[in-house]
Amino acid sequence: MGLKEKILTKSLWVFHLSVGSCNNCDIEILDCLTPRFDIERLGMQLIGSVRHADVILVTGALNKKSTPILKNIYAQAPKPCFVVAIGTCPCSRHMFKDSYNTISALDEVMPVDLYIPGCPPKPEAIIAGLAKLIKKVTRK
Repeated sequence: MGLKEKILTKSLWVFHLSVGSCNNCDIEILDCLTPRFDIERLGMQLIGSVRHADVILVTGALNKKSTPILKNIYAQAPKPCFVVAIGTCPCSRHMFKDSYNTISALDEVMPVDLYIPGCPPKPEAIIAGLAKLIKKVTRK
């Protein structure tokens, strides 16, 4: 296990990116930060710059205008950077599957390391998924 992977097991810095969501998943992510769920006890911290991020949380259905922005943001993230699709929209485009504006699911544009389905997923599911990501990092 390299130095970067060892550091990632202690604390993951998370960057949240909405690429066209209805904001339900965004609210649930913010709920994970409240004292009731306290995701920071797992060492995760929400940060404002992708240049310091270890994980990118993506919410919303990927549309034509947000695809180049998403690729640019992913290119700026230090590697290894893990991508987590939160909600049904980035996982499968859900109700926007046949829409003229959505072009593809998130995993067709970039590699996705973890899927957390739900519309919206509960904070418990988000925390459980991110705990699985920590286990995945420790196995590498």
